[in-house]
Amino acid sequence: QVQLVESGGGLVQPGGSLRLSCATSRFTLEHYAIAWFRQAPGKEREGIASISSIDGFAYYADSMKGRFTISRDIANNTVDLQMNNLKPEDTAVYYCAADRYMGSTAPEYDYWGQGTQVTVSS
Repeated sequence: QVQLVESGGGLVQPGGSLRLSCATSRFTLEHYAIAWFRQAPGKEREGIASISSIDGFAYYADSMKGRFTISRDIANNTVDLQMNNLKPEDTAVYYCAADRYMGSTAPEYDYWGQGTQVTVSS
């Protein structure tokens, strides 16, 4: 069974940084692509980045390039999302997701964490 647990969300001022973590099992990390999505109130779930289980290749949505970095921490069995220069419009619930196949849209992922709230406000 694939289990994903997000952590690291919170309140941050504009221009600040946060690092989110998605904790999972070693098996999941080695056999499933992991992705980060976010969903703001009243909006659709939006893809941020995904990372391959095979070679660690990272894919970023065009609108997310530059301020977001996805990475795998094999030692701790996590996939992290480093977020820099945060803006109020980044306020959303952030989710990690897993699937056997690496995709960029939410319907392509079968397994989801519970989400972690990120609020960017002064």
